[in-house]
Amino acid sequence: MAKSSRGGADQNTATIHDLKLERGEGGELHQTAQGDTPVLTTAHGVPVSDDQNTLKAGPRGPALIEDFHFREKIFHFDHERIPERVVHARGYGAHGYFETYESLAKYTRADLFQRAGEKTPAFVRFSTVAGSKGSFDLARDVRGFAVKLYTQEGNWDLVGNNIPVFFIQDAIKFPDIIHSVKPEPDRGFPQAQSAHDNFWDFISLTPESMHMIMWIMSDRAIPRSFRFMEGFGVHTFRLVNAEGQSTFVKFHWKPKLGLQSVVWNEAVKINGADPDFHRRDLWDSIQSGNFPEWELCLQLFDQDFADSFDFDVLDPTKIIPEETLPAIPVGRLVLDRMPDNFFAETEQVAFMTQNVVPGIDFSNDPLLQGRNFSYLDTQLKRLGSTNFTHIPINAPKCPFHTFQQDGHMAMRNPTGRVNYQPNSWGAGPRESPERGFRTFADTQEGPKVRLRAESFADHYSQARQFFNSQTAHEQTHMAMALTFELSKVETPAIRERMLAHLLNIDEALAAAVADKLGIKDMPKPADSAVPVRDDLAASPALSIIQRGPESFKGRKVGVLVSNGADAKLLKTLQSAIEKEGAIMEVIAPKVTGVEAADGTMIAGKHMIDGGPSVLFDAVALVLSAEGAEHLVGEAAARDFVADAFAHCKFIAFTPEAAPLLAKAGVQADADEGLIALEGSKAIDTFIESCRKLRLWAREKSVKL
Repeated sequence: MAKSSRGGADQNTATIHDLKLERGEGGELHQTAQGDTPVLTTAHGVPVSDDQNTLKAGPRGPALIEDFHFREKIFHFDHERIPERVVHARGYGAHGYFETYESLAKYTRADLFQRAGEKTPAFVRFSTVAGSKGSFDLARDVRGFAVKLYTQEGNWDLVGNNIPVFFIQDAIKFPDIIHSVKPEPDRGFPQAQSAHDNFWDFISLTPESMHMIMWIMSDRAIPRSFRFMEGFGVHTFRLVNAEGQSTFVKFHWKPKLGLQSVVWNEAVKINGADPDFHRRDLWDSIQSGNFPEWELCLQLFDQDFADSFDFDVLDPTKIIPEETLPAIPVGRLVLDRMPDNFFAETEQVAFMTQNVVPGIDFSNDPLLQGRNFSYLDTQLKRLGSTNFTHIPINAPKCPFHTFQQDGHMAMRNPTGRVNYQPNSWGAGPRESPERGFRTFADTQEGPKVRLRAESFADHYSQARQFFNSQTAHEQTHMAMALTFELSKVETPAIRERMLAHLLNIDEALAAAVADKLGIKDMPKPADSAVPVRDDLAASPALSIIQRGPESFKGRKVGVLVSNGADAKLLKTLQSAIEKEGAIMEVIAPKVTGVEAADGTMIAGKHMIDGGPSVLFDAVALVLSAEGAEHLVGEAAARDFVADAFAHCKFIAFTPEAAPLLAKAGVQADADEGLIALEGSKAIDTFIESCRKLRLWAREKSVKL
């Protein structure tokens, strides 16, 4: 081995004699050092002898410009970040497939809907809207739910959210709503939060946002997991069949595991304990083989229904209640593989609403029309070239042929002489009137105007319907959310304007918010362009609690243990939890675990300081008397219990854990949500209780 001096220390370096060349299956050569350790090379494949020091003129001399390895290394580092998305920057994605239940040829010629059992490759990206790439997962925010389906007739992007309506009716206002919610430009904060003057100033001056505000202030904006939230296409689209007949459609993704959210106090603490909470949950789920699933459900309707509906189906601030028009399951989405590389796939994936396939078409929704125009510009700015479809995650998986050529990042070009058509050489692709995309021949008439349709004028009725569709607990959460957000607004006039809008939605809600904010003189209700309707029936489908899963499958139990714990009880508990389809994770005073009463070692997943109860859906305390006495003095252990109780979670405990409960301010017999692990049926009782997810009746006593 040769010796070289590096900063005064002798270190072994590999010589060319240590290299070994191996030819891979594809014929490529790999250079490896002894022991099959790969040799570091430049991007051009040149082996590197020293990656610790720049080339200098003497040990203390100036660096030399001819150091091509340093130049390449720092050049790439300086450019390894691409511009992050203006919105939906914080995202996480996974691969999977969509499986069609039955043929939908009656409604659409879209290839993926023609054959029962057809499996179409998919990539899904979940995201938050307002925060940067480095923001936390549990912000109160809309969640993006974007699905790229690689069909046999091209890529279809269903670029949706976990909320079925939006803040604005016309895309021309999109820069304004996003500017208002982003960090205020003079101070650069707050990050990933809407609780500031600019946002609420814009909202209070934009009545069309009131329906969306009700959704944002609900628990829908703080989901427990990507796996437990719905997705919506938001807009009205068209399905077009082979005969050219059109059917309006709204798209819904419904999670097989049911809906679930957290409470705000819990979200704040999760962000501190694990800002990657949603990312980690999806990663762990897929890596463990518990693949998340959603059903694609369609609301299908014709022009007669659209004309008879109380609101304009082209208005993106409105929904069609499922009680009025059922959502029919037509297929399932399964996520079963994480990306090989986050940047190459999740970060570089490009979704565009205008990516539709033959058989799917647009409506005249003005927000959708604007999105169709905007997204192409966005991808060019982010990915640096018109050739972003050459990136593998964006490339179709079906055969494709274009005359597009050259440009930055061109990975493929037309071959041969012909790069245009029509041509005389009989070469290259040609259009197909039979197979190609055909726009539905909708008749349009009217002058060129900048007007909002009168049918878009009702901004409060569906907001009221949404609020009335929630349980009392969910309504309380909405009032708390509005109070928190508006308490961060420093301008009194903005708060008062918001109260004026709330009076048109629900007077009791407005009064509750005003009381918490200390506003004694209520303003007059905001002017409404049309009378606010109070005859819209409540829609249980809009409530998370009323649509509970009645199962604990896919959830997680955190079990706090100590030395001297009952190993047999713990094993029985784990077996019951796993039989339910849930996961058990052990929290111990030390991450190495504890020694059970029978002398066996119980490994820990978390130490108590790093595994707070906010990370779990239910908790259990399996302690010895000595262990409980020790944990009573630990603030993290007391918080573990106090938070679980305050967040209305079910708590199982061994009798020896009673002192820790008491020290945390929790009475062992406070309510039915505390289950003593005594007797043969205690564990079964705990599991059955957990299926309710939360004991909401406890909220009145904890008063978060």
